[in-house]
Amino acid sequence: MVAEENGNIFDLEGYGAVGMSGNSPFVLKKKETIPMPHGSELMLLPKRKPIVYNIAKDAFEILEQNPFNPGKKIFPVAVFNSPGHVNRHFCAYDDEGIKDLLPLFSYGAVGFGKNNFRSATLHVDKEPRQDLRQMPQKKIVKGVKQMQKKYPDNHLIRHLETCALQYGCPAGKNFFLKRYEAPLPTSIVCNANCMGCISLQTQNNLCACQERIGFTPTPEEIAQVSLEHISHVKKAVVSFGQGCEGEPLTAFKSLKPAIRLIREKTDKGTINLNTNASLPEYVDQLCGAGLDSMRVSLNSVRENCYTAYFRPRSYQFSDVLKSIEAAKQQDKFVSINYLNCPGFTDSQKEFDALIKFIDTYQVNMIQWRNLNFDLKKYCDLMSKLEDSGRPLGMEVIIEKLSTRFPSLIHGYFNPPLF
Repeated sequence: MVAEENGNIFDLEGYGAVGMSGNSPFVLKKKETIPMPHGSELMLLPKRKPIVYNIAKDAFEILEQNPFNPGKKIFPVAVFNSPGHVNRHFCAYDDEGIKDLLPLFSYGAVGFGKNNFRSATLHVDKEPRQDLRQMPQKKIVKGVKQMQKKYPDNHLIRHLETCALQYGCPAGKNFFLKRYEAPLPTSIVCNANCMGCISLQTQNNLCACQERIGFTPTPEEIAQVSLEHISHVKKAVVSFGQGCEGEPLTAFKSLKPAIRLIREKTDKGTINLNTNASLPEYVDQLCGAGLDSMRVSLNSVRENCYTAYFRPRSYQFSDVLKSIEAAKQQDKFVSINYLNCPGFTDSQKEFDALIKFIDTYQVNMIQWRNLNFDLKKYCDLMSKLEDSGRPLGMEVIIEKLSTRFPSLIHGYFNPPLF
């Protein structure tokens, strides 16, 4: 499946769809794909050339022009899969000579079956927490107006209004709809310089997806949002660490008293921290104050690969591990936000390291998230660090992990604990 410059998408007769895992191309087969999930989006990749499978020649080919209409340029088509899905393969494209990076999305492999688009993805979490069909705009606007009237002076709620109405943030929408998980952005700075940061970009040609929060909410404002959500939602989750902020641990002076204020009023709800886990002393204190769970973002459990992507400014990978230890010592629920790139995440070396990591730290859950980055460039960078070995397959490693660690949870969203 390819696209013309005007965005018209069509399939090429006689050619099979291809997906990539690292630098290895794979012909997409029906049994390894599912109908494209609702809420997914198709994307044309500019300047790149599609890699396809020539059925008659039994060979992979790079095409620049439509073979049935010479002179007409064609481009690869990728899918940005809806939440709850992890990519088996990413879009097959050639980018030789191109230095600019693709925008910050995940680029899943997609093809066309007899009747529908088919995505090379695995469904890892069926909860409809971010299903836009369950987020009617009228109800969101109604919820915003109610919060404006009830909390006219809460700056954090005003920020969440922008998230929900301007940026279309599902987490922001859920707060005003009184459902599932409410976001608690707090931090204006970060102590890492992640390649795929979606709130601040100063290099290359990349643009951040939204503006970073420009103030630190007071503990009282944070507690007000949290208690409002917990009081109206069964099995509520409230989470520090959102896409519209930096690293929440850098706002520790607001987080710790806010957690205490919440826990003085209620023992209900799950207080969660999405974090890079860079400051173990702060993690230890937050757990003591009443934090229930922590989700740690990792692209790799190998130090050199982690450092190359996260580019930490004032901490080391060892600090991340110490934070996990600190949380587990206080019997907290720990997830890893595992940023997936097929061919790297499911490589032999990364899988071996992941098994050792889980054996050592006994994390409770893996949240399988697709890495929002130019995956071809990402694989090139990682291959320069070391040869990670052949791809085993995303489904294969998840199945093997389930067998070896039967209590390990696989999913996408932060689970409620109470």
